[in-house]
Amino acid sequence: MRPTTKLRQLLQEPGIIVAPGAYDCLTAKIIEGVGFPAVYMTGSGTSVTQVGLPDLGMATMTEMVTNAANIAATIDVPIIADADTGYGGTLNIHRTVRQYERAGVAALHIEDQDIPKRCGHLDNKEVISGDEMAMKIRAAVEARTDDDFVIIVRTDALAVTGIDDTLSRCEKYVKAGADVLFIEALRTPDEIEMVTREFDVPLLYNYVEKGKSPLIPAAELERLGFKIVIFPGSAMFTVCKVITDVMRDLKERGTTEHLLDNMVSPAELFNTVGMSEFLAMDSRFSATPQHAA
Repeated sequence: MRPTTKLRQLLQEPGIIVAPGAYDCLTAKIIEGVGFPAVYMTGSGTSVTQVGLPDLGMATMTEMVTNAANIAATIDVPIIADADTGYGGTLNIHRTVRQYERAGVAALHIEDQDIPKRCGHLDNKEVISGDEMAMKIRAAVEARTDDDFVIIVRTDALAVTGIDDTLSRCEKYVKAGADVLFIEALRTPDEIEMVTREFDVPLLYNYVEKGKSPLIPAAELERLGFKIVIFPGSAMFTVCKVITDVMRDLKERGTTEHLLDNMVSPAELFNTVGMSEFLAMDSRFSATPQHAA
């Protein structure tokens, strides 16, 4: 079954879709291995870990698609991928959707921030007009060649122009063809209630530790009316602290022997990305009788 069809089925089935954030193939394999039904390819994580830049819209479409394609090649669960602002106007959006489709992802999200964009949980964001964003959404919908490919539309207007404009924009975005709405940086129970009451399309919640939105458990988000929750930074924030602590210990002590209980072995690491399966495949080929030409 195609990843796009898998995601469409998950959207139609009961229960909330919990999609932790992966920034590379290893994190994606771990997420899949633990048993989550989908993986979220984080744009901020891609920018920070793949090109060494902050989440200010500096990662290019090619860099994002390359990361998405690498992740898609290593896992079987659907990928929801960040596509920032779509990397330009309507023509750019059209090409972006085609490239993400070819990369093997099941869904992307595009946002209505102006360029240069920034992480949705930072201050001083700016947004384009709702009408301009609606045109970009129509271009995205027209561009897809797979009807199951999911177009998620994110608005950052809440922190810029307020809740009334946010709701008005979302109405336009649904009419333009958004399959899922992603209202960034919801802050209060009242805002959450207004959003979940207003729209019938699936809603996505962005769970960002130390961000602007309340940290609501997945089960409660489902009760409130959300269909998808992403955890874009959980792995990356943790890894940043853990690696910093390990390197400081190494610099001070000249050894990491005292940290062995917190480490996997080389074999465990390689098995996380499929070593046992590949070696078994190699054994099958080696055992195949050879026929003379």
